[in-house]
Amino acid sequence: MQGLRGLAWLLAMQSIGELLARGFSLPFPGPVIGMTLLLLALRVPAVREPVAACANFLLSHLSLLFVPVGVGVMTHLGLVGQYGGRMLIVIVLSTWIGLAVTALALHLLGRRNNAKVR
Repeated sequence: MQGLRGLAWLLAMQSIGELLARGFSLPFPGPVIGMTLLLLALRVPAVREPVAACANFLLSHLSLLFVPVGVGVMTHLGLVGQYGGRMLIVIVLSTWIGLAVTALALHLLGRRNNAKVR
């Protein structure tokens, strides 16, 4: 029952985010706004515990969520063969850029925190 309450919270936050994004013509996607609202709501134990139960269930069955992706790749195998090299380059470059930006941000934040401590 806790898991169903958690799923209801997840869906409610996403729906509220969608309503806010579309209602106010915000430049952010509804799910991003919903995740932000969920982050704020997770401070309340009545929300945190059911969402944790739902998250544990979903994580234990995470491998099932990759089945549709595998079927999609097999369905469009011709496109993967045609653009696979380019897609691989884009994926590798974007991953390295994301890692570099994260490392730089952590480095700058660490330097700023060290300056405050002294």
